[in-house]
Amino acid sequence: MRAPMNEFSSLPPKDHPQRPSLFRRSRREFLGSALAAGASTVLVPSLTTRLVAQSGPTASTAKPGRIDVHYHVTPTPLIQAFGAQRFANAASNWTLDQRIMDLERNGVATAMCSIAPAGDPFVDASKAVQLTRECNEYSARLAMDHPGRFGVFASLPLPNVDAAVREMEYAFDTLKADGIALFTSYGDKWLGDPAFNPIFEELNRRKAVLFTHPNTANCCKNLLPNIGDGTIEWGTDTTRAITNLLFSGTAARYPNVRMTFSHGGGTMPYLVERFEALAKSPKFAAQFPQGFAAAAGKFYYDTAWTTNPEAMSALSKLVPISQIVFGTDFPFLTIPDQLKGLKDCGVFSAADLQKIDNENALALLPRFRV
Repeated sequence: MRAPMNEFSSLPPKDHPQRPSLFRRSRREFLGSALAAGASTVLVPSLTTRLVAQSGPTASTAKPGRIDVHYHVTPTPLIQAFGAQRFANAASNWTLDQRIMDLERNGVATAMCSIAPAGDPFVDASKAVQLTRECNEYSARLAMDHPGRFGVFASLPLPNVDAAVREMEYAFDTLKADGIALFTSYGDKWLGDPAFNPIFEELNRRKAVLFTHPNTANCCKNLLPNIGDGTIEWGTDTTRAITNLLFSGTAARYPNVRMTFSHGGGTMPYLVERFEALAKSPKFAAQFPQGFAAAAGKFYYDTAWTTNPEAMSALSKLVPISQIVFGTDFPFLTIPDQLKGLKDCGVFSAADLQKIDNENALALLPRFRV
C-alpha cells in the first residue's frame, strides 16, 4: 500500500540517482534543496534565502509561549518503511496546518520534535543507519520551514555506536540539531552502560542537550497479558536508566551533558528512599557526597503523563522547580489535558507554572528565546 503523502514527503526516493549526494552536501545546500523541493509548504519564495542562512528564530518569526520538549513526529520515511498501521493514527495521519493551529491555540511557541519508540522504529540494524538519517533530515526541514515553531532532537542508530557518533556529527554540524534524543535502553543495555561511552564523550564535548524517552528492554516485553509496555514498563525503564547513569558514575564523568527524562522521571521519585540508602552505602558514599537527591536534581524532567497531584507532588519535592519542563507526549496526550492537569494539581504557583512552561526549557534551549 502506498504510504500517505504530506507536506514533507518530497525527498528523492532511496534509489534516486540524486539521493546519495544529499548526504554529502553542506547544510546550506541540503536545506536549500529541501526547501525548493517542498513547494507545498507555507513558506513564500522570498523568504527562502533568509531562512536557509539563519540557524535560529528571529524576533519577527518566533513568538513567546510554552516550549513542549516532548513532542513526537512520525516522519514520512518511517511510514514508508513500516506502513501507517504500525503507528498510532494520530501520529501518522497528522497534517501540518492542524498541528500548527493546535500549538497556536494552546500557547505553545515551540515543539521539540523527536521519534517515539512505538514499534521499535530503529531496531532493524540493516535499516537503522539510513532511516535515522532520513528522519533527521525530515525534522530539520520541518524546523527550517517554520523557524522557531519546531526544534530538532535528532535520533541515533544505536546500538551501532560508530554509526551513531557519525550521525551525531551530521545532526549537529550540518542539520544544526538542538539536541539528541535517545531511548533509555537498547536491547539489554541501558544508558550508562560502558558501551555507550563514545556517545556520551561526544555529547559532553559539545555540551549537548540529551532528551531521553523510555523503551522496552529485551527482558521486559509483554510481561502482563493485555497490559501494554507503556503502562508500567516504560516508567520503570526510565528509572533504570537514571539509576545506571548515576550509580555507574557516567553522569559524573560527563557533567556537561544536559539530560532530560520523560514522564517525571518514571518511578524514580517514589523509590527515592531506597536510592538514598544505596547512595549512603560504603560502595557508593564517595560518589554521592550530598546524597542521591542532589545528584538526581541536576537532571531535567518533563511533565508528560505526570500532571496529577501525586506525581507532581513527589517530583517537585525531590528536584528544584527549575528542573521541571513542559512536555505533552503528543500525539498520545493532548496539550489541553496536560495544561489542565498542571493547573489543577494544586502543586504549583503561577510563577512556578511560568517557569515550567517556558523559562526552564530556555536554560536548555536558549536559541528559542525571543
